[in-house]
Amino acid sequence: MLQVAPSKTDAERLLLVSPELAEVLTAVIFRVRAGNAPLPLVSAYDVFEQTWSPPMPFLFQRRYGTEDRPLTRSYIRECLVATSQSAQITVAGDPLEWRPHDFRRIFVTDAIRSGLPPHIAAKVCRHAALDTTMGYAAIYPEDVISHHRAFIARRRTERPSEEYRELTATEWAEFLSHFELRKVALGTCGRDYATPCQHENACVRCPLLLVDPAQMPRLEEIHANLIDRLQEAKDQGWLGEVAAIETTMAAAAQKLEATRERASQPSTVHLGMPDIRTAAGRLTDQRGGTAG
Repeated sequence: MLQVAPSKTDAERLLLVSPELAEVLTAVIFRVRAGNAPLPLVSAYDVFEQTWSPPMPFLFQRRYGTEDRPLTRSYIRECLVATSQSAQITVAGDPLEWRPHDFRRIFVTDAIRSGLPPHIAAKVCRHAALDTTMGYAAIYPEDVISHHRAFIARRRTERPSEEYRELTATEWAEFLSHFELRKVALGTCGRDYATPCQHENACVRCPLLLVDPAQMPRLEEIHANLIDRLQEAKDQGWLGEVAAIETTMAAAAQKLEATRERASQPSTVHLGMPDIRTAAGRLTDQRGGTAG
């Protein structure tokens, strides 16, 4: 059982180590004991709290002159830099500078890339929130591409194979012709591919019709003609025709209103230039300078 002191959360933390790391820790313990049963009691200085700890059997300590001292943060960093120089690990010609916390990030990144679920990695690292663990893991562009391709491949194996067959020339021509047939006199039809026209080409009634603003005069003529036809149907007593014309007139009026509103909106929005206001704590003098 290893106790982390001082602990960031002052809580018991389970440390999972590999057999190789356990062997190294055992060798460190025997080396520090140097034939003695207990570890020497030493005090460590906390740079964050700026206090000295009570004498404790710190595992990582060394002999400094005539006294035993725990390994400090600066000493560990110096050892890592010396290791990089000996191994000739460089970045842009300079020795790579390591920090102990970097190995924690490397472990999380490698574990998640190797298939360890993120929530398990969070438990191993004793993170209270999963977002903390995901912040440790580095995501590379090639990982995104490879995982996306693997996801698509798994999805395709679960779906019928006929959905992924090669299209024939006739089927491809039919698909392209669908988009050509979507252009109508008043604008564009938003009907999905392979779906029938439910309004029997009565586009004025169809909610999928997107009216072109340039065709608004044509739509106004249709609306005016419907008014004349409605009056004629009422005079002749054609009640069925009256109901159909009223439905078409309501749809035409709605499309006219939506088209006018869309046409009145500017295609570009001028955001303007930011100015310096006195409310922001700045004043502009007469020479054009800024005084705080």
